Amino acid sequence: MTLIIDCHGHYTTAPSAHDAWRTQQTAAYHEGKAPPVYPGIADDLIRESVETNQLKLLKERGADMTIFSPRASRMAPHIGDQTVSRDWSQKCNDLIRRVVEMYPEIFIGVCQLPQSPKADLQASIDELERCVNEMDFVGCNLNPDPSGGDFSLPPLTDKYWYPFFEKMCELDVPAMVHVSGSCNKAMHATGAYYLAADTIAFMQFLEGDLFKDFPTLRFIIPHGGGAVPYHWGRYRGLADMLKKPPLDSHVMKNVYFDTCVYHQPGIDLLFEVIENKNILFGSEMVGAVRGIDPQTGQYFDDTKRYVDALNLSEADRHDIYEGNARRVFPKLDSQLKRRGL
Repeated sequence: MTLIIDCHGHYTTAPSAHDAWRTQQTAAYHEGKAPPVYPGIADDLIRESVETNQLKLLKERGADMTIFSPRASRMAPHIGDQTVSRDWSQKCNDLIRRVVEMYPEIFIGVCQLPQSPKADLQASIDELERCVNEMDFVGCNLNPDPSGGDFSLPPLTDKYWYPFFEKMCELDVPAMVHVSGSCNKAMHATGAYYLAADTIAFMQFLEGDLFKDFPTLRFIIPHGGGAVPYHWGRYRGLADMLKKPPLDSHVMKNVYFDTCVYHQPGIDLLFEVIENKNILFGSEMVGAVRGIDPQTGQYFDDTKRYVDALNLSEADRHDIYEGNARRVFPKLDSQLKRRGL
């Protein structure tokens, strides 16, 4: 039996008290005051928030579990300073931990990182260690642009990032490359900024030689890889012009795409262009696009329908839904094996 593992889920329905504290925290920062005490959030509020949303939809759509992280658009590392980002990230990750402890067979934790545009990555290293070693999280969301749209940090291939990558390799966990909310008025967050950042990250990997230094480093570029599959010929040609090896050996031993593409032709193209071994099933529900497609009568983000409609062998279908996730997230694989799965 194949497990249906959704590699891309966010806690977009967290209890209102959690988001209210964030508003108070940022207001206190701007006023030069200490943040308020974080509120007590009852277990029943957490249960209601997921049982009427993610858990309900997972069951309805036929998925078994989801790799679950804090709400991406609310990470907002451009707000405040390193201390503000650290405190917010810890509160978000602690809330994910509570969800995982309540539903250990359904939710698998992935952490938010306390990045900040003017800070180094030591706080992120510390939080990754805490979440992996103390809370059994299996990965992290790494923001390539904590400025919120200015792209003020060096590319992901720069040595600025190396201490964090060393810790990822030591812990044997992957990162999903995921930006947060946009503070650039020219870039809509989920319609432009997310997809642009995905595409930019891939080009950074292509231009650099990161995986020579970190051959076991693993990244998931979400949202179907941004514009990359649609322009695969462009990137193959750029690799040739830049005197880089072919993409399959230069980048694609370490980089994976998910299936958060919200129409059948897009999924068809993804699978036609990208090798199955580099694709993980994901939906990002409840997320960026929550409505029903009037052309199909189904939810846009019900991506399992699109994958089910593909002409795949049973072996390939198993890899997309389960095998690739277990390979990219070895700590998830270990957890499942301990459960006899």
